[in-house]
Amino acid sequence: MKKRFWRIEYSLTIIVIFATALMLVPTQFIASKEASLITKWNDTYHKIEYVFNAMAAQADAEIIKSFKRAKTNEARENLMKNLVKPYLRITEDDTVTKKYTPHYMKGTKVLPNDPYYFEKLYLSKNGKLMGIKDIKDDDIFHPAFIMMFDMNGLKGPNTWGKDIFGINIFNDGKITPIGAGWDIEELKQDCSASGTGVSCSYYYRIGGDFNE
Repeated sequence: MKKRFWRIEYSLTIIVIFATALMLVPTQFIASKEASLITKWNDTYHKIEYVFNAMAAQADAEIIKSFKRAKTNEARENLMKNLVKPYLRITEDDTVTKKYTPHYMKGTKVLPNDPYYFEKLYLSKNGKLMGIKDIKDDDIFHPAFIMMFDMNGLKGPNTWGKDIFGINIFNDGKITPIGAGWDIEELKQDCSASGTGVSCSYYYRIGGDFNE
């Protein structure tokens, strides 16, 4: 009787261990996947920073004048797109035509009227999605443009702070990750399941932990 009871107890222990392992595998996989996307973001940021430094060094007076003469957001946006396309090796042929629905980290959709919605996206040769948006205002301390990058293109989760990250572009050609200038508590709140995730672009650059 004792031997039979021991076998039952042993079997139950094996089942519990197996079930626990099954539950942990998806979590570990997700954590590994998100860590990989964050690594890709950090690599991408370094490359984009180099690109904009090169652009700033080569910008001539006529380019600067053309931005000043532009009367509308759309005109400035097109100027910036035409300026960065050769550096990023994208053309109009790379315009995304398939449906793409981005989300914030808290689960809500990014709506067309939201600041972080990009109407036109481009798919680069390395599989990343990119978008540029003019947000120019009269305050020199605020960015003139923002740019987004989806690390794995059209593949999910298409979520800010998970596979979507972005940069601020200033009039002098300098860039910063979105979230730069926020205090640490704001970053922690926004880069969480209850936030938008847009500031994760900076939070992960300074060593912040990602949410599993």
